[in-house]
Amino acid sequence: MHEEILLVTRVGEIVTVTLNRPASLNALSRELRRRITETFQTLAADPSARVVILTGAGRAFCAGIDLKELGSGEARVGTPRNPDADPTAAMAAFRGPIIGAINGAAITGGFEIALCCDLLIGTPGTRFADTHGRVGIHPGWGLSQRLSRLVGISRAKEISLTGNFVDASTAERWGLVNRIVAAEDLLPTCQRLAQDMLSLEPSMLLSYKRLMDEGYALSFGEAMQLEARIADVHNAAVDPEAVEARRLSVLARGRQQTGG
Repeated sequence: MHEEILLVTRVGEIVTVTLNRPASLNALSRELRRRITETFQTLAADPSARVVILTGAGRAFCAGIDLKELGSGEARVGTPRNPDADPTAAMAAFRGPIIGAINGAAITGGFEIALCCDLLIGTPGTRFADTHGRVGIHPGWGLSQRLSRLVGISRAKEISLTGNFVDASTAERWGLVNRIVAAEDLLPTCQRLAQDMLSLEPSMLLSYKRLMDEGYALSFGEAMQLEARIADVHNAAVDPEAVEARRLSVLARGRQQTGG
């Protein structure tokens, strides 16, 4: 029977995408890269798919490009100029949040895919490594730029210029993951976060994420100007009655969360 290398499950507006090559530590074969790309392209066109949880089957999140396939000459490494071979471009085109449930090792290309998520939740077995320099292949999916912006240039250089693993506790301390939870709590934690995100005003979930992403790519001064422009346009159209209803909802939720 042909193995389904990518699993897509759905509960309401939350979609869970699971890399499913556990025997190969979910290595990114040419076919799996194509399937990830096509899946996120489909989700980007589906307005009812509002939050995605991305994870891996078995004991690893993703071991990166399938080096056995690459070494055999069966496939070539994709580049940003070939969007069909770049799942990270398809992930970036999905407008809603992507939560990375990093269930084990995320190595090189798998590390790059993890960094394309909006937030990462790990377990004690989570670990990261950038072995591009050891394999002799330059990253083409953003690792050399995203990692330094997340953990700082010196820590990024330590990770990438040694090829050493970063364990779960270090990843949490450096801000590479949002938090570490028990393995059995990984997906439930991500699902609760997804539900919290869905409780936002629907258009705000998308527009706020876009504002943060676009501003992050600018200088601080330019980002502040961007926020001001967006706020001027958006807030001028806000209905006061709708704001009051949402205010009451926020108060009720706060009392529920704090027990007040």
